[in-house]
Amino acid sequence: MTQFNNSLSKSILITGGAGFIGSSLADRLLSKGCKVIVVDNFSDYYDPQIKERNVALHLHDENYKLYRVDIKDNKALDYVFAGNKIDCVVHLAASAGVRPSLEDPLFYVQQNMVGTVNVLEAMRQHNVKKLVYASSSSVYGNCKAELFSEDLKVTEPISPYAATKSAGEQLIYTYMHLFGIQSVCLRFFTVYGPRQRPDLAINKFARLIEAGKPIDMYGDGTTVRDYTFIDDIVCGILGAIAYDETPYEIVNLGGGEPVSLKRMIETIEETLGKKAIINQMPMQPGDVVKTAADIRKAQKLFGYQPQTSFKEGIRKFIEWKKSC
Repeated sequence: MTQFNNSLSKSILITGGAGFIGSSLADRLLSKGCKVIVVDNFSDYYDPQIKERNVALHLHDENYKLYRVDIKDNKALDYVFAGNKIDCVVHLAASAGVRPSLEDPLFYVQQNMVGTVNVLEAMRQHNVKKLVYASSSSVYGNCKAELFSEDLKVTEPISPYAATKSAGEQLIYTYMHLFGIQSVCLRFFTVYGPRQRPDLAINKFARLIEAGKPIDMYGDGTTVRDYTFIDDIVCGILGAIAYDETPYEIVNLGGGEPVSLKRMIETIEETLGKKAIINQMPMQPGDVVKTAADIRKAQKLFGYQPQTSFKEGIRKFIEWKKSC
């Protein structure tokens, strides 16, 4: 297992570092004595005050810098890179969400593809040689395999969001090949937990069930997702930051316990002690039937092992939600 370097000399830039995953990663890195540089545009995709709360704890920490910068602005990115020693970039910034990408695909291409090229160009120009990239399980499309392994063909994405994430992996391979940027592309499988975005199903369902309002259930409840608790994702990212044995890898990070939509709703009901009022809706274009991560590669390369069961993760999420 690759061991994470606790040295204070490790300086890590996180794009999208004020969001759900980015701020959770920043917390962990700072606790390990790292210097953290956060780039985030605080977009209004959801309430920007949520991100403000995520970063508030560290604003006076000497090891933490925050730049309110959009990755589409290459001049602003150049300023950030020029003003900091950076050992590694963790590139999380992206326009997220499958369904919204169907409404505005051009925006997703600009943010997720042009923005990624801007990050790669800044790395090239400032000689930063280590990248960890947040890809997505959505690149697998409606895969029929029992488990989704990294060597499966991913040339049939079924949403613009998925297509941009797959394109990002290919762009990063090109920069590894041409400019020696050692890269790990992590395919995240449905991340949940404290600080989860309010538009995501677990957060939205918990809020509506608690309030006694109906929830929209798309399909018959048999769709399956490999939910991954935020603490496990952060551990996987730390492993990817430390990994340096090969120039380019694509690695799944999943929870190892695929869960049906019906079971997800039942688990929230059980944890809240309230029944959901369900409004059954047709399946939505772009939604996949199943995700199920083969995590053996992550286990082999950097000792990744999910620690939080789905039931326990929902309990921790609900506790956090009630404390807000």
